Amino acid sequence: MLDIENTVLLIIDIQGKLAHLMDRKEMMFSNVQKLIKGVQVLGIPILWVEQNPKGLGPTIPEIATLMPDIEPIGKMSFSSCGNDQFMQALKALGRKQILVSGIEAHICVYQTTADLLVLGYEVQVAADAVSSRNSENKEIGLQRMKDLGAGLTCVETALFELLKVAEGEQFKQIIRIVK
Repeated sequence: MLDIENTVLLIIDIQGKLAHLMDRKEMMFSNVQKLIKGVQVLGIPILWVEQNPKGLGPTIPEIATLMPDIEPIGKMSFSSCGNDQFMQALKALGRKQILVSGIEAHICVYQTTADLLVLGYEVQVAADAVSSRNSENKEIGLQRMKDLGAGLTCVETALFELLKVAEGEQFKQIIRIVK
């Protein structure tokens, strides 16, 4: 189970025109927003990567504006783990559970997840906060990640798993976020 003291949220490549080509994009955008707001309530760190930002453009404003104090890490490798700056930032956090969201499920999300698992991280993929240009590719990506040992979860499951109890101010804030 995800633990509030050991988890990092990773947001992968929700950028420019490509983000708007995703299958069920509005649902995915909404779920990523809930995830960001929820982990911020819980004090969980966020890492945010962008694939070839000069070519694909910046992260869409709906997502980027929720993280004004975090700088995205630009990368050229499909896997975030192929970027030294990302790996240094991840290691500096000293956490071993990675909650993953982003695009595309069958390319950058899959390759990042595969590499994180090889490196000994526990990876949970928020299936309702990832997408690909078509549903078949998303499903293939999710299945491959699951076959490698990643857990599949959803935004509400992850947030309530991190929260642990149905009481207190954090619980009240999370309830408002997921409604």
